[in-house]
Amino acid sequence: MLAVIELLLLSVSLYVAARLRYPGAPEDLARFTRSLVLRSLVFAAVLMLGLAALGQYQLNMRTSWFGLLARQAVGFCFGAVMLVVLYYVFPQAYVGRGVFGIGLAVGFALVTGFRLVFQHLTEVEGLKRRILILGAGQRAAEVHSRMRRRSDRRGFIVVGFLPRASEEVCVPAEHLLDPQHTLLQWVNERQVDEVVVGVEDRRGNLPMTDLLELRQIGVEVTDLTTFVEREAGRVQLSFTDPSWLVFSGGFDSTPLRRFSKRCFDLFAAVVVLLLTWPFMLLTALAIRMESGRGQPILYRQERVGARGKTFWLTKFRSMATDAERDGVARWASKNDDRVTRVGRFIRKTRLDELPQLWNVVKGDMSFIGPRPERPQFVADLSRKIRYYEVRHCLKPGLAGWAQLRYPYGASDEDAAEKLKYDLYYVKNHNLLFDLLILIQTVEVVLFGRGAR
Repeated sequence: MLAVIELLLLSVSLYVAARLRYPGAPEDLARFTRSLVLRSLVFAAVLMLGLAALGQYQLNMRTSWFGLLARQAVGFCFGAVMLVVLYYVFPQAYVGRGVFGIGLAVGFALVTGFRLVFQHLTEVEGLKRRILILGAGQRAAEVHSRMRRRSDRRGFIVVGFLPRASEEVCVPAEHLLDPQHTLLQWVNERQVDEVVVGVEDRRGNLPMTDLLELRQIGVEVTDLTTFVEREAGRVQLSFTDPSWLVFSGGFDSTPLRRFSKRCFDLFAAVVVLLLTWPFMLLTALAIRMESGRGQPILYRQERVGARGKTFWLTKFRSMATDAERDGVARWASKNDDRVTRVGRFIRKTRLDELPQLWNVVKGDMSFIGPRPERPQFVADLSRKIRYYEVRHCLKPGLAGWAQLRYPYGASDEDAAEKLKYDLYYVKNHNLLFDLLILIQTVEVVLFGRGAR
């Protein structure tokens, strides 16, 4: 709804700009508005692309109102630059400098006003889905503790936790529902839209008759693991068992999906290469000037790819040539003294990653996917973290869902957290999801999130 209304508002803003630009010239206004519908849609779509690149359509955006406004401003600037390029390539879409400038100002004001109203609407409890969680044990308590932020519950409200007789209660008493009433009674009384099953031990402990009746009257019944996956954009490892991974769907590996992903990889790699080759030349020159003749500009490192097969990843060298002279693999730390002065800049701006476009073209990597790790780290993490090897069912990527949702990982704990997002991606990846990740990666590059 947010995207559709903003598309209309931005389209209208160009018409308003035309009226303001030609107030006393009806002939000029009539001539300008002949093809205004198509040009206004292009204007709106490109600006929305800029907003999406800054994460303005993420469901779980955690930032202040000023932070959202700043991101919106940068998104408009990014969209304006894309429009200028578009007008240069397709002059027939050009709207004129006056209309263009006024349209940007009007559009920014309309979007800002609407987002203020929309943000208040999303906080109205009457417009949220009403959730009842069946169970009050450790699993249910973990949801209560991990999804307590307002941004985590933007689309729903938990009306209560209904404990079962055989489980230990771990949820605070003020959130519990009286187990003397049946599930059906609570659903009717609290006008519940969805029941989330979070019982610790399901064997003989589920009110199957009530659950079946709820399905028949239109109340959704969802497994707790599936609920967290849907609302948080991650797979909660503490809830996950092999049977859920097997039967929950996803893991699309059909020939059509493999073909579409490969086409997307090649197209994205070629476009990014055409846009960034001047920066690559400047980076190579900066490394040569700092390190001197005879020192390598590129750095090759063995990484683990699809199905556990290793390949050689290529990057711009950002560390000293003797960074691992003892042969021991180490995570990059904050303010790592092994990083050179040029290396610190190119790591922050992600310029050191650009040579990996060659790995994408060769087919060792995808453009979007879990980040490839070194064999030494993979061997260690596979022993410590359940399902870690599942992330290798796809080719690793230059960008990924975990990079958008979690900062740089430099420990086993960080790797476990990032795995939750990697598993979500490998279960739910599709062409649209890849495109959204690619667009939002612009935000990571612009703000330097997660770089070390």
